[in-house]
Amino acid sequence: MPVTRKIDLAGYTYLTDAQWDRIAHLIPAPEEQPRGGRPFHSSRACLEGILYVLITGCQWSKLPKCFPSPSTCWRRFDEWTRMGIFEGLWFELLHELQERGKIDWSEAAADAWFARAKRGETELAKRNVAREPRLSMLSIRTELLSPSI
Repeated sequence: MPVTRKIDLAGYTYLTDAQWDRIAHLIPAPEEQPRGGRPFHSSRACLEGILYVLITGCQWSKLPKCFPSPSTCWRRFDEWTRMGIFEGLWFELLHELQERGKIDWSEAAADAWFARAKRGETELAKRNVAREPRLSMLSIRTELLSPSI
């Protein structure tokens, strides 16, 4: 029977302190709850959990215990995505990589998904809000990172 190797991720971070200092101002501080309640997890800890899921491709429910709970990380990701914050974080980190010469745009790839219209309709149907597409790691606007900036 094959042995499964356990990886200890406690203390591992995807962001350096310098990277965090560069993007921390983009994340609004959580609002205080008028009735009290459990204190909020730090935005950095939640972002580390989000990056873990996006980089490894694991399910939210399989997020290791060294990160905040999967539901907390997912809620923050959803909130930040809807508010446009996550896209700003992503672009800021991409700018840093471009400044350091770590991105080769000649090897960039685009991904697309196509679906046939139901019942032969030629017009677009109104989308269900619950099925809105989420921002993905690969949805990069290269024009924002072009050398003409």
